[in-house]
Amino acid sequence: MTALLGDYTLQNVMLGAALIGVISGVLGSFAVLRRESLLGDTLSHAALPGICLGFIVTGMRDMGSLLAGALFTAVVAALLMVGLTRRTRLKTDAGLAIMLSLGFALGVVLLTWIQNRGGAAQAGLDSFLFGQAAATTRADLLPMALLTVVALSGVVMLWKPLKLMSFDPEFAAVMGLPVRRIERLLTAMIALAVVVGLQMVGVVLMTAMIIAPGAAARQWAGSLLGMVLLAAGFGATAGISGGLISTLGPGLATGPVVVLVATALALVSLLIAPRRGLLPAWWRRRRRRSHTSTEQILQTVYELAREHGDWRYRVEQGAVDAYHGMITEPQLATLADRGLLISTEHMPDEGPHWRLTEKGQGHAAEQAKRRNERRRWRVRA
Repeated sequence: MTALLGDYTLQNVMLGAALIGVISGVLGSFAVLRRESLLGDTLSHAALPGICLGFIVTGMRDMGSLLAGALFTAVVAALLMVGLTRRTRLKTDAGLAIMLSLGFALGVVLLTWIQNRGGAAQAGLDSFLFGQAAATTRADLLPMALLTVVALSGVVMLWKPLKLMSFDPEFAAVMGLPVRRIERLLTAMIALAVVVGLQMVGVVLMTAMIIAPGAAARQWAGSLLGMVLLAAGFGATAGISGGLISTLGPGLATGPVVVLVATALALVSLLIAPRRGLLPAWWRRRRRRSHTSTEQILQTVYELAREHGDWRYRVEQGAVDAYHGMITEPQLATLADRGLLISTEHMPDEGPHWRLTEKGQGHAAEQAKRRNERRRWRVRA
């Protein structure tokens, strides 16, 4: 393993993948919170014509010029999308879809034209579609690192405005923040993240790297700072792990493996994260259901009837469900079988209602009396 980690190509791949993971996780967190997942897809596809333009201008496969061209067209596409949605009746998703299709079509046309010109200089230019991590050199890492530093510095300087805009953009506008200008800067920084990942992950797969780490971190974190830091960690983990796995498995492309690892982290987080995971939520619902007895449901109906001064008061089933945070129909049906409740109707457009029977009113009143006596004994003790 030590000899493997000392390999020059693997070191370049792991460093580049870690940079991609960090910048994607940090900026992708804001895209996830703002529900702009399609933005990364649009910018990555719009970067393809910029790569071709960078090659046409310089005449060589220089990483700096290619990334500069990609950043230029990605930002232009983002600004055009904003202009379309604000000056026309198009919705945001429609504007994003238009720019995605236009950018990718233009990129494929330019790429085909360059390849048909002949010559060896353009060889490998189409690797930006799916990435070619093995071709990454130390010289390629320098512009990637510079773009990462620029993007992360922008996040640090705009932390408070970005935090406010992510959760309450209307309040940010009322506070006098230049919301539109900050939105453009955020879009430009997401474009930086996309550009950083083009060499290794490619145009087609870069979308997943923008969204997956942030989506995974969202399931675990309870604050924006925690989410951003955790997303950066998830992104770096996916990048480094994907690089190692692709090296150990002959013939495995690094970019797709990195994306698969990031996606796996997101899926695992969706399943097992304590705060929002599907399995913990299912377990909490099951525990609530098992601990919520029919007697508690009966007492809820009794207390609502007593608040209204009528023990025949018809209680809506939806209100009981909302109070206990679960579906209480099985318990209500059990109480009806015992003769303590009876199903009734209230309004044609409303859901099922229940009211106490005379037996149920007496039983609930007796239970309430015993409960109050136990409370008094505990206070005296």
